[in-house]
Amino acid sequence: MAPTMDVDETNSPPKKKTHTSPSASAESASPHPSMSLAQDIHRLVMVHTGKLSTEDARQIMGMDPEALLQIVMDKVGTGGKSVQDAIKDNEERLKHRTEAEEPAAAAEKAAEDELQQPLLNPSLYQHLVSMLACPAPLSPSDLATLAEHHKSSISTLKSLITKAQEEAGDMEVLSAKLAVARYCTKCCSKEEALEAYEEVVGSLKLSVGKKLDGYLEMARVCSFWGDWKRMGEVLDKASKVIEKGGDWDRRNRLKAYKAISYLLVRDLQSASKLLVDGIATFSCTELCDYPEFIMYAVVTSLLHLPRTELKKSIIDGSEILQVANDIPAVLKLANTLYDCDYTQFLHGLVALNHHLIANRYLQTHAGYIIRELHLLGFRQFLDSYQSVTLESMAASFGVSIEFLDLQLSRFIASGRLTAKIDNVGGIVETNRPDWKNARYREMIQKGDLLLNRIQKLGRVVDL
Repeated sequence: MAPTMDVDETNSPPKKKTHTSPSASAESASPHPSMSLAQDIHRLVMVHTGKLSTEDARQIMGMDPEALLQIVMDKVGTGGKSVQDAIKDNEERLKHRTEAEEPAAAAEKAAEDELQQPLLNPSLYQHLVSMLACPAPLSPSDLATLAEHHKSSISTLKSLITKAQEEAGDMEVLSAKLAVARYCTKCCSKEEALEAYEEVVGSLKLSVGKKLDGYLEMARVCSFWGDWKRMGEVLDKASKVIEKGGDWDRRNRLKAYKAISYLLVRDLQSASKLLVDGIATFSCTELCDYPEFIMYAVVTSLLHLPRTELKKSIIDGSEILQVANDIPAVLKLANTLYDCDYTQFLHGLVALNHHLIANRYLQTHAGYIIRELHLLGFRQFLDSYQSVTLESMAASFGVSIEFLDLQLSRFIASGRLTAKIDNVGGIVETNRPDWKNARYREMIQKGDLLLNRIQKLGRVVDL
């Protein structure tokens, strides 16, 4: 989110390091909606609902939640200005943009300027006040005044579309439509923004690259408002468009978006493949920053990459080592698992859990990920033994025998661990399956099921 607004410098969020440069298409992308703002809002919600403690939030965000709340509300509202002053400033920026003689240069300057300005978004402001139960400096009448101002501004921008259709070419028409869509994204509701983008991607004579850019910006709007289903539908349309062509850079950006969509539906294996492939070519800075992208890659790879590949791509990966200081909890977890330091591995899981809860894409899957990582550690330990005492295993993990017995029992009962516990002797015995026979039995079972279905179908056909 933009740090320069009418708040004290001491309350400004810490600036994040940039480890990669945005691509050409990423630089032309709309600065709104801001995914970092979405993450800040999510963390405030987690603190408000008690899912994330104030102390953990302070360590992750680098500032008090109260200070971040003030910054977020100023950013979404009027930046600490009066409604009249904020509207006047917005009208001036809109006037300069519509009267510029060089649209491309004006658009580039406007994009830079947008990062510094408050959103003036009444829909989002009301949503935050309701969700966070926080004080609202802007009254309902103030928000209504902002909404009326935006209607007038959008009408002005739409008049430029008509003018471009009558006096200019296809590129000017597209630029005018994009201006409406991006203004709605910044200042209006999700529905208004998506409706405006539908006008953009529905334009005739639109190139594959420009249409894909439109779909990716639509996906960001859906992501910002938490409409994961609509985001998946938009990315499916983008995937069909990219099959008709598209440059290398846009293909890489689409992979990053699809990786995030896989995270949302808990398809961590598919996400891991795309994330690892994108480590060396990441430039999708409008979606997330590089350390955040690496965190997703490491967490998903721990669950699905073979040990040798994990060492090559994650533990010793040069790109990952560059951001080691930004994501210490995640990399500590990967290293302790690889080094078989199971006590520190479990400590790392506790630290990781706070980061998962604080992340809007991973929070709903935090329990699942922690449970699967527990299972991964137990499997790796037991793979080295035919049998081991509960006492020895508990000492290796730094937990009590009772806790270990409870955890192992759950995984064994659900068929996730091929082992059995002898409580009388205090021993865990591994029971490695004969994979050849297991596959044979599975094939026989599926074959029987298929024959039964064919017979039932035959009876229906005979009738």
